[in-house]
Amino acid sequence: MIIIKKILFLFLFLILLQGCLVFNSVSYEVNLTDINTGTVSMYVKDIRSDALDASELEKDKQQLFQDMLKGKDFVDQLKDQGRNILSRNLYVENGKLNGSVEYSFNDISSVENFVYQDPFYFVTLNPTDSIISTNGEVVVSKDYKRIMWDKSVKTLKFEMFSTDTENSNLVELVQYFDKEKQE
Repeated sequence: MIIIKKILFLFLFLILLQGCLVFNSVSYEVNLTDINTGTVSMYVKDIRSDALDASELEKDKQQLFQDMLKGKDFVDQLKDQGRNILSRNLYVENGKLNGSVEYSFNDISSVENFVYQDPFYFVTLNPTDSIISTNGEVVVSKDYKRIMWDKSVKTLKFEMFSTDTENSNLVELVQYFDKEKQE
């Protein structure tokens, strides 16, 4: 789990900054313009809070619905990291609160620990991380899992499991999102 947070730093930063928000899965679609530049579309499914009291829940709601979804400081921080936010969105699908963000980059290494070493792109994960799907090749060793793509592939995709959000005591945020949209 620690490696997932490290590998998927951007979305954790975007949607889960302070660690009180959790999600079921995250997917990436990296669209390459050339070898080192392009755009990323990220999708997070079933965002919830693990808040234990009303105060923590209010902080999570503020952080998600105001700071990250609408805040300019957030966009500026990511720009300093080489990620230019093109869009960010929260939406409800199948009764679950989901999120998406799209950003452009000028250096593939600014995309969640991606590496380009001719002739491959790859991302390295913890051996216990759960890859749901990918259009790359998964290489497994006792020390790591790696997803690799040949440089001829122009769209790099993968989805990873994060947390079992069903049958848990996590707070569903979809009920607050509808209220936020109306205000």
